[in-house]
Amino acid sequence: MALATTMTTDARRQFAALLEHHRRIVFKVANSYAWHPQDRDDLAQEIAAQLWRAYPKYDPSRSFSTWMYRIALNVAISFVRGDGHRQRHVVPLDEGLHDCADETASHETGQDLRALHRIIGRFSPLDRALLLLHLDDHGHRQIADILGITETNVATKLARLRKRIREDMA
Repeated sequence: MALATTMTTDARRQFAALLEHHRRIVFKVANSYAWHPQDRDDLAQEIAAQLWRAYPKYDPSRSFSTWMYRIALNVAISFVRGDGHRQRHVVPLDEGLHDCADETASHETGQDLRALHRIIGRFSPLDRALLLLHLDDHGHRQIADILGITETNVATKLARLRKRIREDMA
């Protein structure tokens, strides 16, 4: 097993280019699992560090973004469940909406967005990951690959999540 520190200069450059090209995945996952700015920064750094450590094992015949999502979501879920999850994670979601709020959005739209974020905030880490990937237009097969569950399980869980959101928004 090669270590990231023993990678060739070309491999390091390739990793840096891929990370830069797909950097929004890191920020999207960090924003979905940590609402306090310092926690988001810590989580994004931890995701990048884990990607770096795992890169020597990356199989270039597979999609980099799928591999990256899998690692990022696993790190985020561990962060929420483990030592990275500190008391300050439990803040009003209104404070975490700065990345999502549109300055021109109506008051009613803002209220709906806050309600949706409160609902999603109560989901389990796996359900949040599933919803994040779905909202990012990933197909059932790719979501299944990233999360390590079956396509049927993806479809079933998404249907249940949609139903919960509709019921809670009513």
